[in-house]
Amino acid sequence: MDTLIQPRVLKGFRDFLPDAEIQRDGLMEKITSVYRSFGFVPIDTPVLEYTEILLRKSNGETEKQVFRFQDNGGRDVAMRFDLTVPFARFTAEHQAELYFPFKRYHLAKVWRGEKPQAGRYREFIQCDVDTVGSDSAAADFEILNLMRSALAAIGVKNITIRMNHRGIFNRFLAKLGVSDKSEDVLRSVDKLAKTGKVEVAEELTEIAGSADTADEILSYISCEADFDSTLAKLERMAGGPAEDTQRMRDVYAMMKAAGIETAYVLDPSITRGLDYYTGVVYETFLNDLPSIGSVCSGGRYDNLAGLYMKEKVPGVGASIGLDRLIAGLEQLGLTEKKGSYLDAEIYCLDEKNAIAYQKAAAGLRAEGIAVEVFPDAKKLNQQYAVTDAKCVPWGIFITDKDAAGGTMSLKKLATREMTDGLTVQKAAEIILSSKKQAVSPHESPTSTQASRYGVL
Repeated sequence: MDTLIQPRVLKGFRDFLPDAEIQRDGLMEKITSVYRSFGFVPIDTPVLEYTEILLRKSNGETEKQVFRFQDNGGRDVAMRFDLTVPFARFTAEHQAELYFPFKRYHLAKVWRGEKPQAGRYREFIQCDVDTVGSDSAAADFEILNLMRSALAAIGVKNITIRMNHRGIFNRFLAKLGVSDKSEDVLRSVDKLAKTGKVEVAEELTEIAGSADTADEILSYISCEADFDSTLAKLERMAGGPAEDTQRMRDVYAMMKAAGIETAYVLDPSITRGLDYYTGVVYETFLNDLPSIGSVCSGGRYDNLAGLYMKEKVPGVGASIGLDRLIAGLEQLGLTEKKGSYLDAEIYCLDEKNAIAYQKAAAGLRAEGIAVEVFPDAKKLNQQYAVTDAKCVPWGIFITDKDAAGGTMSLKKLATREMTDGLTVQKAAEIILSSKKQAVSPHESPTSTQASRYGVL
């Protein structure tokens, strides 16, 4: 007998059982709905790209993370590590077929060969949304508003979106005379939340060659009491008013007009490590679990598409890291198990009534009920165990008498409350009515947090 192969997955990769995949699908459907409501349209790009496409404008760290190999034709290819760079290639390749501004969304898997940790995997889903062809405060604001709206749609409301402007920071670095070391400075500052002020200060001193310069940078990236005072400090340290500081004032004015400004903080330490960002940048944190890191981030990248085309096409976008977001909500106890999409299960009491069961199921589906028929006349406890694993809320029983009269009994499985002699239409009415009723706060084990984030 041949030796059996041990079933296993690679480190940093995962299988998803139905309850986890149902949760992911549900979140993606809600996020997609919000993206569409703002006028964004879907696209798709290949998993594999030529390596030169993905790595032409990247730092050494990115190159270390990509899954790269030669295909059967000897071509140097790599798996996409994000959805933004492929979108830049897409824009250049299809510019004659697109209209501008072009607003796209793309929800798909990406791959990075980095060290796996809590909420961070080598294969994960990004939910991207971008606008290209507009360098306006309105486009920046729309993406920032969309981030908040998409997270709110899935029940995630207790958040802080921290934003900054790379242009102001670049002016500040130029004033200090360290523009030639800006990428190193940006990557160092980007580590602040992870490694702490002391280690970043040491690293900045080494990069800038001066402890005084390092102190200036650390002073720059500290927050003041509010948005306006922080922006005034940045403007002063960067050399005075300019287009970049005016852009931040314009975006903030739109936030205040929309009544959403309390969700946003001007944080000069937010730099985004990737070097293609040129303007507004932002990261989103769960207020009750900041340690998990940003669950949604992005920024303006006015020169990215220029890598593949002569014309300059400004762009701005954001990405929700779905897997990290779910990991955070699981730690907070804010996820809800759902093993299927079913509203009801028709139990098989006697196989001789199989036709009646299928007739009832067809009638219920016509009324908008998701229902299945248990296929075998097993012991009722065994059938209950299966539907319990699927988290089915309603059970349906059809006796010989019911089969003859076209009626059924409906049981609410959570309370065991039974209603007999129902027609298909009446049973469907009860089930649909229960779906519309809001869950009472006391039914949730984490009601205080759920009222702030929502139970997914």
